[in-house]
Amino acid sequence: MRTRALSVFHVTGWEATPYDQDADDAHHLSRATVRKAFEGDLVGESTAELLMCQADPEDLAAGAGFVASEVVRGTLSGRSGTFVMQHGGLSGGGTAPHTFGNIVPGSGTGELEGITGTVTGDVAPDGTHTLALDYELT
Repeated sequence: MRTRALSVFHVTGWEATPYDQDADDAHHLSRATVRKAFEGDLVGESTAELLMCQADPEDLAAGAGFVASEVVRGTLSGRSGTFVMQHGGLSGGGTAPHTFGNIVPGSGTGELEGITGTVTGDVAPDGTHTLALDYELT
């Protein structure tokens, strides 16, 4: 049976560096290590490695995308352990921002061993970041 977990998260660290960049490029590529803190159905922290592309770093509506591998450590609906999410997002180009992703099968440890599921994120107009996990534990 699938369970939905919702958590608010805050970015607690961001270290980005550009790569493969020429002055003529119409895109800006970067790598970032991102740290987050979660509260809600998921309580804990994570570290993610992101690859990002932005048409204009000052205007995400111009076009942007990211892919990430993220290790989560914490307690999910009362069960403690770790798991890995692989996810991404796109914005701009006349379409609404959207995210996509999965919990990597076999990545769960502790009481989260056997976790599988999907991952989505949302940013509210007030800037609040929310993570939704639709998951199963076998």
